Amino acid sequence: MDTIALILVIVGALNWGSIGLFGLDLVGVLFGGQGSLISRIIFTVVGLAGLWAITLLFKDRAVMKETHR
Repeated sequence: MDTIALILVIVGALNWGSIGLFGLDLVGVLFGGQGSLISRIIFTVVGLAGLWAITLLFKDRAVMKETHR
């Protein structure tokens, strides 16, 4: 699950980067515009992956603390 979430967060970051640099929403272009159902589902899944990725910050710290004892 962590790997899938990380991949989706990277996809979201690349999409935001293309919006910032080129004004191009790749998800919207590929899936019928920002308002299309499939684009909205992808945006939602990427957003949920971002929320999941927050837990990775704390997981890594807990693992580091256990290995340094």
